[in-house]
Amino acid sequence: MKITIIGTGYVGLVTGACLAELGNDVFCLDLDAKKIDLLNSGGIPIHEPGLEEVVARNRAAGRLTFSTDVEAAAHHGVLQFIAVGTPPDEDGSADLQYVLAAARGIGRHMKEYKVIVDKSTVPVGTAEKVRAAIQAELDLRATYATFSVASNPEFLKEGAAVEDFMRPDRIVIGVDATPEGERARDLLRSLYAPFNRNRERTYWMDVRSAEFTKYAANAMLATRISFMNELANLADKVGVDIEAVRRGVGSDPRIGYSFLYAGCGYGGSCFPKDVQALERTARHHDQELLILRAVEAVNDRQKHILGNKIVKRFGNDLAGRHFAIWGLAFKPNTDDMREASARVLLADLLSRGATVAVYDPVAMAEAQRVLQLDLTSAQLANIRYAENPSDALVDADALVIVTEWKAFRSPDFELIKKRLKQPVIFDGRNLYEPDTMFDAGIEYHGIGRSLQVPA
Repeated sequence: MKITIIGTGYVGLVTGACLAELGNDVFCLDLDAKKIDLLNSGGIPIHEPGLEEVVARNRAAGRLTFSTDVEAAAHHGVLQFIAVGTPPDEDGSADLQYVLAAARGIGRHMKEYKVIVDKSTVPVGTAEKVRAAIQAELDLRATYATFSVASNPEFLKEGAAVEDFMRPDRIVIGVDATPEGERARDLLRSLYAPFNRNRERTYWMDVRSAEFTKYAANAMLATRISFMNELANLADKVGVDIEAVRRGVGSDPRIGYSFLYAGCGYGGSCFPKDVQALERTARHHDQELLILRAVEAVNDRQKHILGNKIVKRFGNDLAGRHFAIWGLAFKPNTDDMREASARVLLADLLSRGATVAVYDPVAMAEAQRVLQLDLTSAQLANIRYAENPSDALVDADALVIVTEWKAFRSPDFELIKKRLKQPVIFDGRNLYEPDTMFDAGIEYHGIGRSLQVPA
């Protein structure tokens, strides 16, 4: 099947590469010539395990093409996936300018039936706006062509996106109850047939419900995280181990264990902006989503939790103090620094006069780029980018863990004690057991885990 993907960002590139892996002829469009040049030269603009190999394999097989040619893209695929960014606008709503620009590009050049599939995360009612934008372009050209607009939101986890796409737990598709919509249903059913051979994974619904489902799913997951973080903060006050609580609560099959880990706040490109966008939709309809307002407030506060614990231990004035930071990306297996908790922590420490040595397995270059936006020149001068985790520890007053990379799970604790000025660890992801740290002679500050200070 011939498919066009508009946008070669995180969603578009993964979608295009994986659909090509299934044997489809995929044309990926992006207006960023530098990104297209990079892709055509064999490079990858994002860090995503396994993606580079899939892209290379399908480019070599001739099933995956990258181009800036809008007209060629519009003519290529009967299925036109819009997978461009929807960043938050000033009021928190999703900015649809790139989605509607993509729609207009299709309408400006299409000559025959197309299915326009909104793959980007978009608010309820976007399909109608996309339909109107395409029809307006057809009217300007006095061209008659039928088309359908469908919604097929992505449910990909950064760091596991290729696996998620190739082995989905669900495929959500919204189509219209019209003849054009039925035709779209048939095409999309054919496209996704390889994923349904074992069992039916596709959930068919109307377009608006599909658009809403994506926001509802991310909002629910964000709610679970903030709920556990709030309980963890109380657990610290009353001498409770939040990990024991998590296991006890998660054992209830009505609740489960997923997304119940306490930590130093969620980040990334999805949860923060999707929660804000859903709140904005509610306000537009004169409704307040009080739970989601609290979810967002708790998460904003939680990103300061490590800084607050450090201040409580070392004092408000951190001048002359030096800290080792392990982990910068918002989560493991990605270099994504969007809304990362490390950005808040670094601002908190540097504003109090501290110096830091930071290390992340893949996000160092991206961190240097985004921190230029966050910090002053004087603060930037107080950051040292370490070559490895051990190097970051040298002469630090404490180790602070922000991202739960696997490489940090079983470190040499004796080496840590040797390199640090004093054996103190602030663990923002609860990687270690307090009893183990106590036995190792390490002062351990977790999130919602009872503190034990060795004699």
